[in-house]
Amino acid sequence: MKKVIVVTGASSGFGALAARALAKAGHVVYASMRDTSGRNKGQVQEAAKFAADNKADLRTVELDVLSDASANAAITKIIEDNGRLDVVVHNAGHMVFGPLEAFTPEQLAELYDVNVLSTQRVNRAALPQLRKQKQGLVVWVSSSSSAGGTPPYLAPYFAAKAGMDALAVVSARELTRWGIETSIIVPGAFTGGTNHFAHSGRPADTQRVAEYDNGPYKNEGICLDCSAGRRCRCGWGSNRENCGCSIWKAPFPCSRRSHAGWSRGCEHGQRPRTCGIVAPNRSGGRSHASGTCLAGKNPSHAERCDCP
Repeated sequence: MKKVIVVTGASSGFGALAARALAKAGHVVYASMRDTSGRNKGQVQEAAKFAADNKADLRTVELDVLSDASANAAITKIIEDNGRLDVVVHNAGHMVFGPLEAFTPEQLAELYDVNVLSTQRVNRAALPQLRKQKQGLVVWVSSSSSAGGTPPYLAPYFAAKAGMDALAVVSARELTRWGIETSIIVPGAFTGGTNHFAHSGRPADTQRVAEYDNGPYKNEGICLDCSAGRRCRCGWGSNRENCGCSIWKAPFPCSRRSHAGWSRGCEHGQRPRTCGIVAPNRSGGRSHASGTCLAGKNPSHAERCDCP
């Protein structure tokens, strides 16, 4: 059955991909984003082109998740256009990157506003209609950090996502008797295909950042953007200048258990040969230390790869 769906934060990344996939599947999809006549004007045009090229019902709507008025106006328009709203996808979010100590309390509050309070604004606008219908679905795009992934320098983002995840769990209990279902999606770590890393915020206290840059992790790290995930020689926070990376690197040796599961940007998503961590997929429990690819071209077996 065709559903009417709104996806927040759908100008790029997961949101844009999800909106397009759902529209191609035959649903009426509203890719919501802020500043549709300004900074995201190009994304609006791309969505319209995708809809025309694929004969899909993909629409865009102005929705700033930091504004009650904007959320109310967007949801009202969707309901007026269709007479109903079936699915709300909470995808909008923002990430920051850097040592926790270097972020001000005000920065953490801003991040909480984007990642947690934004969902409350949209829910307050949308849930009355879903309750009226006595059916609907609320989808929350959470984070792998809520399942125990805790690499350093992402603490403010992880704390905010943990708050959102808790809100989703309790909300599900309150909504179920209204006939409203809840799904919490926990993506893995993606260093490409989104603007999460490119647009991530940085600590306001640059002096503290410098102290960490020159601290015990200096000259240690695994580059997350180098071909084949090789170990790079650059110091923490200076990888772009020294090795040409476009993303960032993990500030700890690869032998650390917490480093498991992160993409390296190479074709197979493999882990450096020096890692020695047991592969968590179809590799038969073998370690990548032997050069076994964690995501071989043939999913029926873990093929050898030639990465360093």
